[in-house]
Amino acid sequence: MTSGRALVTGAASGIGRAIAERLVADGWQVLAADLVPDPHGPGEPLAVDLSTREGNRAAVAATVDAFGGLDVVVANAGFQHVSPFESFDEDRWDALLAVLLTSPFLLARYAWPHLRESGEGRIVVVASVHGLIASPFKAGYVAAKHGAVGLVKSLALEGAADGIRAVALCPGFVRTPLVALQIAALAESHGISEEEALRDVLLEPQALKRLLEPEEVADVAAFLLGPGGRAFTGSPVAMDSGWLAR
Repeated sequence: MTSGRALVTGAASGIGRAIAERLVADGWQVLAADLVPDPHGPGEPLAVDLSTREGNRAAVAATVDAFGGLDVVVANAGFQHVSPFESFDEDRWDALLAVLLTSPFLLARYAWPHLRESGEGRIVVVASVHGLIASPFKAGYVAAKHGAVGLVKSLALEGAADGIRAVALCPGFVRTPLVALQIAALAESHGISEEEALRDVLLEPQALKRLLEPEEVADVAAFLLGPGGRAFTGSPVAMDSGWLAR
């Protein structure tokens, strides 16, 4: 499809904002959902708590009410928590799974009849390279993202007969506020500069020693949602900068 009606979560900043901006520029109607939405951002802003069933149900309903239907769900909302496993906070574990894994499940579940009606429904879960490989001290994030990749596989198999496609978009480190916080924390814990933390710690596993830009991820999302993306379903699309080549 070349345009349609989309719900994008985590749309106030970072990857979600870039995807919303790209879709709006391409002529899509976009409901931009976030815990604290930007009223001046792309799309129609919606304040919603995606850690709850009610919040996910409300996000889908608001999109259908605003645009008369729903063709695309981009499940992007997320956060990070870095901690040794032995002391990993149990409440943060629950919150990570709620936002990174249960929210995509609920969004897909509530959107399913509308995606079926669309005839060419698409689900893109922004799952991260950590849906394919692990790093230490990120047990909750890694577990949730691996689960999201598995969820996409099941959605693709069940949705194919109704024209519903599902893909896990798996970027490496992207220049976002979330990653900026990680760089600062790494610099402090290692007693090095943020430039050194970025080059020698964060990007060490990657062959290409640079951060992805949010717009690059949005470009791939737009491709997957467009006519060229019709063959992609049930698979992770890695933007890993050579990380997985090791």
